[in-house]
Amino acid sequence: MGRLHIDLFTTLDGVAQAPGAPEEDPSDGFTFGGWQAPLDDEMVGEQVVAGIAAMDALLLGRRTYDIFAAYWPLHETGPIGTALAEVPKYVASRGTPELTWRSSTLLGPDLAGEVGALRERYENVHVIGSVDLVQTLVAENLFDVLTLWVYPVVLGQGKKVFPDGATPNRLELLEPPLTGSRGTVQLRYGPTGARPTTGDMTLTEPGEGPGA
Repeated sequence: MGRLHIDLFTTLDGVAQAPGAPEEDPSDGFTFGGWQAPLDDEMVGEQVVAGIAAMDALLLGRRTYDIFAAYWPLHETGPIGTALAEVPKYVASRGTPELTWRSSTLLGPDLAGEVGALRERYENVHVIGSVDLVQTLVAENLFDVLTLWVYPVVLGQGKKVFPDGATPNRLELLEPPLTGSRGTVQLRYGPTGARPTTGDMTLTEPGEGPGA
């Protein structure tokens, strides 16, 4: 059984919308498109390239697919462009879009079944961006690794990885965080299949509670 990796650039307040360019996704009046560019980080670049190099298949939501399909076929050089040109690409969409990027396939309506089939067929399937799709995958525990590159910026608006009303879920940290030279932190989580539990921090031994 292969693994499904989710790769997202996000802000401190959890916004993952349009990190790459102002025109990437201005929906809902989002005015901070391209927020990632001024905070370019060498650590993130190295990790992204390593992940793409190990990728056997790419799964995208419709909006992210359209953005990638408009850009990457014109830039099929370097490690990222070359890898994306050759890798099989799968698109999750409620519509029937025309998929012009080579090696692209539209998934059927049974997302859980389709993801299971991809895990059976490929060792490492990556989801890049695709916030709406990611929200569904996380809510239904249809992932194995969630990698967040958290940038030191707060936007106060935009689509979030975990919006209000997200399905309660408890994750586990899979490896120690990495910190880049520009203050970006890589966090890599896996699902536990468990819901959050609660307790009372006041019922601790003296010297161990809040404010100790």
